[in-house]
Amino acid sequence: MADPAQRIQELADEFAFFGDWTERYQYLIDLGKQLPAFPAEKQNDAHKFHGCQSQVWFDAAWQNGQIHLEGTSDAAIVKGLIALLFRVYNGQTATEILSTPADFLDTLDLKNHLSANRATGLAGMMQKIQRIAQQAD
Repeated sequence: MADPAQRIQELADEFAFFGDWTERYQYLIDLGKQLPAFPAEKQNDAHKFHGCQSQVWFDAAWQNGQIHLEGTSDAAIVKGLIALLFRVYNGQTATEILSTPADFLDTLDLKNHLSANRATGLAGMMQKIQRIAQQAD
């Protein structure tokens, strides 16, 4: 299994393949469509992520020392951003998560192409994953 740095590089390579941000947004939407279905019974306040303008539900569990993430959103691009985070963090140990620089999304140049609300929500989701890892470490 690839470590976070390898996964980030893979994403950067994939994003570089597309010529403009319209294509990259479409790619994000396609990533979101590939997320496994999030259980309807978890689409509740206990699993709701607050900090996004869109509806976001999120869950994490540890199995054999690795994090297993699942989530969804009612907004296509946000769902893609969730998928992007999961590509980096899913299946990683707490140590690997905590050693991943929080600014890795700069590699993808996302900050300059997301609305302020989406960028804030994305940063909040990253912080939540980091807090989950800190509690498990």
